[in-house]
Amino acid sequence: MTDNHTPHSAENTHLLYEFAYREPATIKELLALKDEYGKDAEIQAGGTHLMTMLKMNRAHPEMLVNINQIPELKGITHNEDGELLIAANTSIHEIEYHTDIQKDYPALSEACAAFGSKQIEIMGTVGGNLCNGSPASDTPPALLVYDARVVLLSSQGTREMPLSDFLVNPRKTKLKENEIMTAVILPIPQNNCASAYIKITRVAADLAKASIAVRIQREGDKIISCEIAMGAVAPKAIRLARAEAFLAGKTFSDEVLMQAAEIVSEDISPIDDIRSTTWYRREVSKAMTVDALHLAWERCGKVAVIRPNKIVNWFSNMARTPVNLDVDDERDIFLKVNGKQRRIRVKAHELLLNVLRDRLNLTGAKYGCGLGECGACTVLMDDVAVLSCLTLAVHADGRSIKTVEGLEEKPGKFDPVQEAYMESKAFQCGYCTPGFLMTTKSLLNELPKPSEDEIREYLKGNRCRCTGYASIVRAVVNSVEKQ
Repeated sequence: MTDNHTPHSAENTHLLYEFAYREPATIKELLALKDEYGKDAEIQAGGTHLMTMLKMNRAHPEMLVNINQIPELKGITHNEDGELLIAANTSIHEIEYHTDIQKDYPALSEACAAFGSKQIEIMGTVGGNLCNGSPASDTPPALLVYDARVVLLSSQGTREMPLSDFLVNPRKTKLKENEIMTAVILPIPQNNCASAYIKITRVAADLAKASIAVRIQREGDKIISCEIAMGAVAPKAIRLARAEAFLAGKTFSDEVLMQAAEIVSEDISPIDDIRSTTWYRREVSKAMTVDALHLAWERCGKVAVIRPNKIVNWFSNMARTPVNLDVDDERDIFLKVNGKQRRIRVKAHELLLNVLRDRLNLTGAKYGCGLGECGACTVLMDDVAVLSCLTLAVHADGRSIKTVEGLEEKPGKFDPVQEAYMESKAFQCGYCTPGFLMTTKSLLNELPKPSEDEIREYLKGNRCRCTGYASIVRAVVNSVEKQ
């Protein structure tokens, strides 16, 4: 790049588009902003989708409204009818490991585990995953088989609708310009039911070529009822009503499942795109239907295996003054970076990655894809792995940030994870290594003794193009022994 290079508007190393920024502390304040600005005020929850849209020049809001200071929009509870209530700003990671969801709604837990990277799981939210309207989103098929409903709120009041009605077309939902989603409701699970979710992708960390969720109610060898939903095979995630009706009352057999699979293949409407073809999606839908039904059938009557995890909500409420900036405003933010308090003046659109690299000269976190797909920019925020290329600096105000430079306790004394990577020769060019190291630290903060499968799952969003993953996994195993 020459000195006189003029950045193109689509470059993703920085956010070139500027906007105002608000952090309402109450739902009332949030609704007032939506009434005043409508579609020009974009809701920022995890920000993993919105930030990529801004970088790709596909979103042009006048204002970003960060909702992470509103406690009512987070958490998993039960309503007065005993139904499960998931607040819209609850993280995908928290949903995945919640005991009630693993026990009673396992397809949803599996859908959350299928997200493209652990960092996206940690940052992303169920409300964001539904409101972006993508046919390839992971949670909608699972939520559809549970007959989930969404709760929408505006200053005019509350309305509730089935998720199947809320989803309309690619990137289109029934959310009005002055509305917000506040919650997702899951009915009480039926007796003798089990569910499963399967996703087919090009690589482990990717959007779906096709995904399927099923729920089946069993009595002996008979299918009492069945729900089937698929994603990435139609303009929106859909229920397969004809196949469901065919299966109801049938005796479970491979022949019956194959007939249902043929119906599913006929009733979806896939397209050719960058991830797959129409033909492949129709063919693979048959195998996915049979496999998912078998899996759910075998689970009926069995006790769910609960996977423990120390969940950390990376955007938990903090006792600090809300940040409110107009387009041209600047503000001092306070970060604890690698143990040292830092005061930095920023504008609303500045990214944490740029502040770390350009202002603090901490260049360990790398520019990679710029869209949250490679993990090279991973840092720890309050000891949890986040993508600094998708995190606004103002969002980090008051937080503790650790970069790879902060792993060294003192000059020449490396962290056990660093030592394990060196001893296992788990690097070559080194460009991706800081991201791997920080993601590994986050993993060990949550799971001090992970299995090899858990290691691979946690690191799936970090890309390495020259080392290969065997030595990296080996390094993580060795680092567990060093802890």
